[in-house]
Amino acid sequence: MLLIDKYAYFNRLNHVHPVEKMTLSLFLLLFSLMVKDAIVSLITFIVMSAFIIWGAKIPLRYYVKLLLLPGFFLLSGIATILFSFASIETAIPHVLWSAEFGSWKVFITENNIKVTTGLIFVVLSSISCLYFLTLTTPVNAILQILRKLKVPQLLIEITEITYRFIFVFLETALSIYQAQSSRLGYITATKWLHSIGLLISSLFISVFQRARELTIAMESRGYTEDIMYIDDNYQYSAVNWLIIIAMIAGIITVYLLFGGIL
Repeated sequence: MLLIDKYAYFNRLNHVHPVEKMTLSLFLLLFSLMVKDAIVSLITFIVMSAFIIWGAKIPLRYYVKLLLLPGFFLLSGIATILFSFASIETAIPHVLWSAEFGSWKVFITENNIKVTTGLIFVVLSSISCLYFLTLTTPVNAILQILRKLKVPQLLIEITEITYRFIFVFLETALSIYQAQSSRLGYITATKWLHSIGLLISSLFISVFQRARELTIAMESRGYTEDIMYIDDNYQYSAVNWLIIIAMIAGIITVYLLFGGIL
């Protein structure tokens, strides 16, 4: 079991109704993406991180590791926005830093800094909202709510099967890797490349075989294009809804009073 899946089942907020957690996280996510305000995004990130670390009791070290995962994509996006290029003859106002390379110059302006800062805050707030929902709510509970919202059954089943096969991929890949490592399959660069190729090909063959076996097993048990589920029993909490409404109202108020300052 992946840690992210383990924490989804075993955390201090696992008893909270999924609708309450989805309402809070998705509203803050969509609101941050719509307004793209640095203050709103920063407050959203702090609040959702506090719920994850102190509310759900997710270890800080693990949460930081999760935040580092999309770091590469964030840095690549920031680099394209932070640095601008122009010919030497072009006059650029409000330049904070510049360097010349032949007939071109690389520079950073105040607007670049502002846009980059806003992008960082928006991305962090969005990631924290998604991590809050992922780390505190099992996939089965999320799909349960989607079924009640009349989301197409085919989409729900594809999502469920895809999620489950992530574990099949990881388990199969780990088994093959351990077998190759025990035979010194990664001792040199040439063997490493050869072993990686064999791992990838064997992985897809094994997973497709598992998928075929799963299909045969489901059909032998009377599968009729509908997977039956036993829904978990959750209770709504008036206190939780008051907290959610207060937080939403507070975020909107902050945006109306201080939006656009940063």
